Amino acid sequence: MAWSAEILELAGSTTVEKRLLEPTAAAMEKAIGVTLHVRGLNSGKGFDELREGRIKASISSAPMAKLLEKAGLAGDASYQEHIITTDTIVPIVHLDNPVSELTHAQLSDLHTGKLTNWQGLGGGDRPVVVITSQKTAATRIMFQEVVMNKAEYATRLREVKSTRQEIHLVSRYKGGIGAVSEAFVKLYPGRVKMIRTKPISRPLSLITKGAPEPVVQRVIDFLRSDAARKFYE
Repeated sequence: MAWSAEILELAGSTTVEKRLLEPTAAAMEKAIGVTLHVRGLNSGKGFDELREGRIKASISSAPMAKLLEKAGLAGDASYQEHIITTDTIVPIVHLDNPVSELTHAQLSDLHTGKLTNWQGLGGGDRPVVVITSQKTAATRIMFQEVVMNKAEYATRLREVKSTRQEIHLVSRYKGGIGAVSEAFVKLYPGRVKMIRTKPISRPLSLITKGAPEPVVQRVIDFLRSDAARKFYE
């Protein structure tokens, strides 16, 4: 079938942008005639734009229920979550850090400030530098809920605006620790070290208010197809 060329604007998760949309962009345009204009903000900000009617769909690496709850819309059935695949969040440290495995409890103690030095975990006598994304970022929200049991982050931390910045800072500080999408780490090989821990998984999706418009449905269907999966799985 020949499609007329269309442009679709999406906003939200940088993880969805980098893992799903950028790798499939050329194939998507050729297969279904849709060119995406994507603004990687974070899942919360993208959902805000959807609620305000500024975009036809947002992209999210947070479960829709969490976004609705945060927006004071828990249980609102007018929104639809279209899950494409799942993603794994991994803790990351400096390449020189000898620690290779941590429990969720240990990760929580590091991020809340209960542990302020790596020495007690076999990481040498160096201060812990907590690096994380903005409060509305899906990765931070998921990590805080699943690993930290919703405890507050340490008061002294370095907050970044993008996952790329988070990886960069962890690669600079020998005591640094962060948590990002595993797919992002693979985009920057040799920059940071992944820590083994109990899996932290989340859905990657497009969210719409009501049923997807035809152009959005075409994008969803394509992203779920084998033609697209070969680029991101």
